[in-house]
Amino acid sequence: MPRGVAADFQVRLAQTDADVQAAQRLRYEVFVQELGGSGAMVDHAAGLEQDRFDPFFDHLLLTDLRNGKLAGVYRVMRADMAARAGGFYSEAEYDLTPLVQSGRKLLELGRSCLDPAYRGGAAMHHLWGALARYVAEHEIEVLFGVASFHGTDTATLAEPLSLLHHRHLAPPELRVRAREFAPMDLIAEPDLDRRKAMLAVPSLIKAYLRLGGCVGEGAYIDRAFNTTDVCLILDTKQMSARQSRIYGGSAA
Repeated sequence: MPRGVAADFQVRLAQTDADVQAAQRLRYEVFVQELGGSGAMVDHAAGLEQDRFDPFFDHLLLTDLRNGKLAGVYRVMRADMAARAGGFYSEAEYDLTPLVQSGRKLLELGRSCLDPAYRGGAAMHHLWGALARYVAEHEIEVLFGVASFHGTDTATLAEPLSLLHHRHLAPPELRVRAREFAPMDLIAEPDLDRRKAMLAVPSLIKAYLRLGGCVGEGAYIDRAFNTTDVCLILDTKQMSARQSRIYGGSAA
């Protein structure tokens, strides 16, 4: 079980229903109240963002030891857990055949979020450090999961989506494809202002790109969550030593 204490933070796996509900409560505050998401199982009365997959995921919880506040969450699912769940969460959006048939040990990531008070600091590094320990413990080879742009109008996201397509497309052997395909190559590469486009890429996606991550083919429009999703894929074997140190949370 990944468990670590660094500075004033602790990361542990959820052990009880109350732990999972605490994660769902933070997710509600971020994904529903802040970003305007919804969903069939969202419990507005209780303030919980939940879905049918939650019982099958492991949930990483980042706690601020100074005040006991839940600062961030991440949920992760190995292939054996996905088999019990009837498939990975991402399979509703992407054809994961290239990953599933690769024979490599997979880990799906999702629902990563931080309380607003902990953004832009060291909190995410501590979550990533716990994730790195989890990956090592289970000998994971490929990480993947959907990550989101806010909004569903791909025309307004043309620059960052095109940049991801032209510069960070996954190799054929790992290239998943969106089921309800929304093209990402909306602007020809010579016409892109790459710096401007990268500024429009969400920080979580940029972090994976810095680690050598790549994206699947096509975006998926998630209207319930009011997002445009891309599938991020990270082959842990491709990370350099420096990248591994960043992933392990040792960078400030």
